[in-house]
Amino acid sequence: MRAGLALLAAALLAGCVTSSRPPELKMVNTPRGSYGVEHHFAETGDGRRLHYVEVGEKTAPAVVFVHGTPGSWRAFEGYLARPELLERFHLVSVDRLGFGASEPGKAETSLEKQAASLAPLLASLAPAGKPILVGHSYGGPVIAKVAMDHPELAGGLVMVAPSIDPELERLRWYNHLASWRLFNWAIPREWLVSNREILPLKKELAAMEGGWSRIAAKTIVIQGDLDTLVPAANADFAARVLPAGHLVVERVPAAGHFVLWQQPELIVRAILSFGA
Repeated sequence: MRAGLALLAAALLAGCVTSSRPPELKMVNTPRGSYGVEHHFAETGDGRRLHYVEVGEKTAPAVVFVHGTPGSWRAFEGYLARPELLERFHLVSVDRLGFGASEPGKAETSLEKQAASLAPLLASLAPAGKPILVGHSYGGPVIAKVAMDHPELAGGLVMVAPSIDPELERLRWYNHLASWRLFNWAIPREWLVSNREILPLKKELAAMEGGWSRIAAKTIVIQGDLDTLVPAANADFAARVLPAGHLVVERVPAAGHFVLWQQPELIVRAILSFGA
């Protein structure tokens, strides 16, 4: 029974992580030179510490990547090695609170607090120019909340398959099952944290509804039409609530939730459009 529950949890809650990974990125080689991948911690301002990695010229404007749920900075590992990005940007990928090395296992279910935890790091990067924020899935509303609450720290947004429409949030039976302590022993810690984030997400998104019109940064939404984890209609929500003058919605035919990894050139192109 234990093995069956563990396999069930893996199949149903894996969400935004890949099943296998190459060795961790240590060094990036580009035509301009080689860069080591550096690991650091930033104080969040409320006694917590946010782990992040960075690569590239620190005097260049930053691109900050924010993963979904579950996940870690490694969700964007391939992007950290893209020479065309390193030619223009300082690349940073974070572990959100509760994941990776950022207080693992301690779920932070408030989107406001998730966004606030990024603010000190973003402020440290801002002297080189307002950072460009890239968020996948759950990372989408996190970076949107940053743009609402800290507009001085968001130079642009790229939201990939973002969970942003509260009306489209639906809990599945396994979300409730995973919340029962009886089954917690059978579920990996990061998936338990993920489930704890998802349970209140509808309410958290509803609390953001009045803030979308305040987002002044150029925003690009990339959404696969065949996404079965985050409904494609989230892109329609973005078109309704975000100011039209600086919004681009790119719908990707025949793509699902993992367009982030399956068609990375789309995301790279979106990021480069901010540096043009």
